[in-house]
Amino acid sequence: MAELLFPASVIGSLPRPLFVRELIAEDSSHSESEYERLMGAAVQYAVALQEAAGLDVVTDGEWWRKSYIGVIAELAHGFELSRNPADGRPWTIVTERLAPKQPGFIAREVSYLKRFTERRIKATLPAPALLGERMWDPAKSSKAYPTRESFIEDCVPILRRELELLRDAGVYMVQIDDPHLCLFVDESVRAQYDDPDKAADFAAAMDNAVVEDMTGVKLAVHLCRRAGARARGESQHSGGFDPILPQLRRLNVHHLTMEFTAPGAGDMAVFTQLPEHLEIGLGCVSTQPGQIDSPETIVGRVEMALKYLAPERITLNPDCGFAPGSAANVSIDEVYQKLKNEVEAARRLREKYS
Repeated sequence: MAELLFPASVIGSLPRPLFVRELIAEDSSHSESEYERLMGAAVQYAVALQEAAGLDVVTDGEWWRKSYIGVIAELAHGFELSRNPADGRPWTIVTERLAPKQPGFIAREVSYLKRFTERRIKATLPAPALLGERMWDPAKSSKAYPTRESFIEDCVPILRRELELLRDAGVYMVQIDDPHLCLFVDESVRAQYDDPDKAADFAAAMDNAVVEDMTGVKLAVHLCRRAGARARGESQHSGGFDPILPQLRRLNVHHLTMEFTAPGAGDMAVFTQLPEHLEIGLGCVSTQPGQIDSPETIVGRVEMALKYLAPERITLNPDCGFAPGSAANVSIDEVYQKLKNEVEAARRLREKYS
């Protein structure tokens, strides 16, 4: 398939309408077969929305997954579902040694999509270090894994196998979501570590371990500042990408998605310090609820990036996924308008720079 100038994409997740949130709720009364039928229809709707908006690269909205991180518990045994004592939200914790459970759970998302869309398909995987940050608990996990790092290292072969199966399913791009690595742009976060560079090095090395020598698929890393968390009123992390440039230069991927609509994201001149082979998924559409960027605003952001990047290296995408949690109530109609504006911006850019 020929490469398209300024392709329009999403990051991964889409908002779940109320009926989808009810489908995945713990107290759902649907049988397994009925759930499969209804969720399958819902996912077709999610793709239809993206195609109607005009996107070139689509996902299934991550609607088959109850959690974009917790999906690891579908791929491996060894986890326990409990509640986070801090906020009462569901919390998946590793309590036993990992063992393969359902290899291909995520790959089946792609196989399903290929039955009814001819658009390019992106699939997402959680980064190993992110899983360690969220799912390892010193009290409950240490019997199985004495250190957080030992758990993270054991996640790599589970994710690696899923990457192989995604490639074999014919996915266009596999994106590793790594908000953990991106935390190290924030000086307040770095101050919490004895050696923040060593911790960032480890996170990047684990991403590389997942993708090592992988061919036949475009590989990406999403550097998320947890933009979606703003929809929940949570703090966001600010700071330019300069502190993690050594790690970014070592990532063995083809594509980086980077957020640039939020205040404090830093200067786009950072692109000149990245390898020239890297494509940039430019975060040029805000995911903040209630904020709908016009095509003119989006074009302006892309043209700022064009001061440092060739047009062939730029993909348009929102800053982050649109569903900041499986139960978040975010307007899908608003998101549709945002994506339509993104596509219109891409059209104008192609017309100007082709």
